[in-house]
Amino acid sequence: GCQIIHPPRDGGIRYRGLTPEEVRSVRFLPFDYEIEYVCRPDREILGPKVRKCQRDGTWTAMGQPSRCLRTCPRLHLSLENGVAVARAMERVPVEGTWAEFSCNPGFRLLGSPRSNCTKTGRWSTPKPVCERKKAVHVGALFPMSGGWPGGQACLPAVRMALEDVNSRRDILPDYELRLIHHDSKCDPGQATKYLYELLYNDPIKIILMPGCSSVSTLVAEAARMWNLIVLSYGSSSPALSNRQRFPTFFRTHPSATLHNPTRVQLFKKWGWTKIATIQQTTEVFTSTLDDLDQRVKEAGLEITFRQSFFSDPAAPVRNLKRQDARIIVGLFYETEARKVFCEVYKEKLYGKKYVWFLIGWYADNWFRIKDPAINCTEAEMAEAVEGHVTTEIVMLNPENTRSISNMTSQEFIEKLQKRLGKNPEETGGFQEAPLAYDAIWALALALNKTSAELVKKGLRLEDFNYNNKNITDEIYRALNSSAFEGVSGHVVFDASGSRMAWTLIEQLQGGVYKKIGYYDSTKDNLSWYNNDKWIGGAPPADYTKVITTFRFLSQKLFISVSVLASLGILLAIICLAFNIYNGHVRYIQNSQPYLNNMTAVGCTLALAAVFPLGLDGYHIGPGLFPFVCQARLWLLGLGFSLAYGSMFTKIWWVHTVFTKKEEKKEKRKTLEPWKLYATVGLLVGLDVVTLVVWQIVDPLHRTIEEFTKEEPKTDTDVSILPQLEHCSSTKMNTWLGIFYGFKGLLLLLGIFLAYETKSVSTEKINDHRAVGMAIYNVAVLCLITAPVTMILNSQQDAAFAFASLAVVFSSYITLVVLFVPKMRRLITRGEWQSEQQDTMKTGSSTNNNEEEKSRLLEKENRELEKIIAEKEERVSELRQQLHNRQQLRSRRRSSNP
Repeated sequence: GCQIIHPPRDGGIRYRGLTPEEVRSVRFLPFDYEIEYVCRPDREILGPKVRKCQRDGTWTAMGQPSRCLRTCPRLHLSLENGVAVARAMERVPVEGTWAEFSCNPGFRLLGSPRSNCTKTGRWSTPKPVCERKKAVHVGALFPMSGGWPGGQACLPAVRMALEDVNSRRDILPDYELRLIHHDSKCDPGQATKYLYELLYNDPIKIILMPGCSSVSTLVAEAARMWNLIVLSYGSSSPALSNRQRFPTFFRTHPSATLHNPTRVQLFKKWGWTKIATIQQTTEVFTSTLDDLDQRVKEAGLEITFRQSFFSDPAAPVRNLKRQDARIIVGLFYETEARKVFCEVYKEKLYGKKYVWFLIGWYADNWFRIKDPAINCTEAEMAEAVEGHVTTEIVMLNPENTRSISNMTSQEFIEKLQKRLGKNPEETGGFQEAPLAYDAIWALALALNKTSAELVKKGLRLEDFNYNNKNITDEIYRALNSSAFEGVSGHVVFDASGSRMAWTLIEQLQGGVYKKIGYYDSTKDNLSWYNNDKWIGGAPPADYTKVITTFRFLSQKLFISVSVLASLGILLAIICLAFNIYNGHVRYIQNSQPYLNNMTAVGCTLALAAVFPLGLDGYHIGPGLFPFVCQARLWLLGLGFSLAYGSMFTKIWWVHTVFTKKEEKKEKRKTLEPWKLYATVGLLVGLDVVTLVVWQIVDPLHRTIEEFTKEEPKTDTDVSILPQLEHCSSTKMNTWLGIFYGFKGLLLLLGIFLAYETKSVSTEKINDHRAVGMAIYNVAVLCLITAPVTMILNSQQDAAFAFASLAVVFSSYITLVVLFVPKMRRLITRGEWQSEQQDTMKTGSSTNNNEEEKSRLLEKENRELEKIIAEKEERVSELRQQLHNRQQLRSRRRSSNP
């Protein structure tokens, strides 16, 4: 059997079927015998109440002692408008039982939240009471749709925060924060309607919480008139940092300008200096872009192109393509981003040559969302956005530390996802939800601090109204000094009321956003993961590198023409030597050899001009180019004046002498060579004066002509810019007009004089017909070549070929026509020696006789013409007299019938 056990303190044991005397005499009880514990009044057994003897001689459940403990009233086990939970209690509250009390939402607990059942049978504290809290109302505007549908996730986050704050007894214990909200649709017009509903309808709102920058701007400007603090959870416009315009505005969402230091840091990291931008025409993006422009200038970078649009981005995207933009910062809302990248796909403004920088607060699948406003497929959109970089304010604490709400950031995300019940990627504002959650905590902590300060002044939060600026100032000071750890990280506001935070850098890789770094702008510290990927294997160039290449003259053409010019110069020297050597020969003397010598010298100078005409950057540097330009001009100008001027002088003298009246001819029969030389000197002098004035007033210099860029097939980041060197001056067309006009008149006049004197024969200039033929050829070549070379000025080979060959051929023709016949005559007739002058004189006498006969015949002809004219005049006088007599007779007959 089992040995009898002792009863508990303040209790006893009931033995079945045994009297007290039997119990005192019995030491063992049989198998299967049961005993029952009993306690004194106001006590309750704690542990097994009944034990049974087992076969092994032990009682059941001996490991659990049975004790009689003092009981407490059950009144503490219930709480009106709240919940009482007893700890360490089995059936009734006994000594050591704890009761914990909590009130329903909207009520506050008056009394201790815990009470202990003591040995005396009483609770350690009186039973608390749940008293209804005083409501403090928050007016909020959540964009559930529109350009940024952030309210889809921010509203549930705010509700979570309100539940957590209202459940805390150490924060606003006497107050309950209540939310009154409307859907602003991210539309200022819609927001205006709901703002005035919030302001003019009861109850009074102690603070306003808008989202979306355009709506926040409207609310913040109006709130000052109602002495209201504005705390935004989703506004990034830099304009909202203006304390003079928005004196009561705070935001847990950092300013959009916080992206710009990160962007500039990335530009510098990847070696980009030329940036393009495209923005939606709204204040937030315009202000952000103005700030970026200032920052890139300070960093020594440049925004080369700025494009903007209101609703249709097609034209701005085309402009970016046309302007060869490579690194592009895009500032627009999510709905407009889909329109932009549909146009980007159409214009092929994506791939390894381009990098797009976007805002990071879009939904992760923003480019996959079906949008009736675009006509691009999901695959096309995914192809267009691949590889773009986003900069996003760190909105979720990356460290696994507990916030003021006793939650880590991951616990918050898990809790929010359960509340949302759908894919976060499809929920607008999911990334900003931690900011909305912390905004409520910032408000609650500020109101809690304000409440304590108001008590010192004999005021309470419920005394707030739209005319009470004192309470507004206290809330402002409390918010301005806020500093706590939230689920989004450390929450602190700068002097403008904007949140200070880190920036997260992400890149879309394979359709998924990957973190590639963080940037702390306060410390200028870039944390880089080195996992960025590029379609081309490396960051692209920020602009098409233009390689300038000069179009040089074909060396084969230059050498060929130079050989011809050299042979021409040799021919001119031979002709000059021939003319000088045979200057004593009468036939040569009658051709005005000094003028012919000038022609040969002029042809030599003109042919020498071919060499500087063909010199370009291939042979000389830029410093020598102006001298080459002057050499071209002077050689061609003086060569033309000497060669053509000497021929023109001959033909002019022949025309002057043999086409005038007889008496003038007789006066000019004697040829004075100095007048011919003076005429040539005058023409050369005019050229020299013109060229000197040109060189002094507007000298020739090296200019560069640029052609259309050429794209090489091998390198996409390089384009070739062909350039061509020219000799030019500031008023080149004016000088050419003067020069060509004067020379052109000389050419035309030379042609006319050559035609007029083609039948004249004179001893003084016996080669004037050859001169006329040379003038014809030179004039035709020059009049054709001058305009053609001006037209072909951009085609270096063609222009050089026309100009140089015209010089070469005209020089060749002139030399051949003037000198070859003389050489042939002297060779074939043997008139090389001076002692054979008789033969030459005989020939000259014959020529003189023929010329004299011609003159006599002309004189006789003129005399006959004069006699005939006199007789015709006499006949006409006689006819007139006869006519007068006939008229007189007819009158007499009529008077005498």
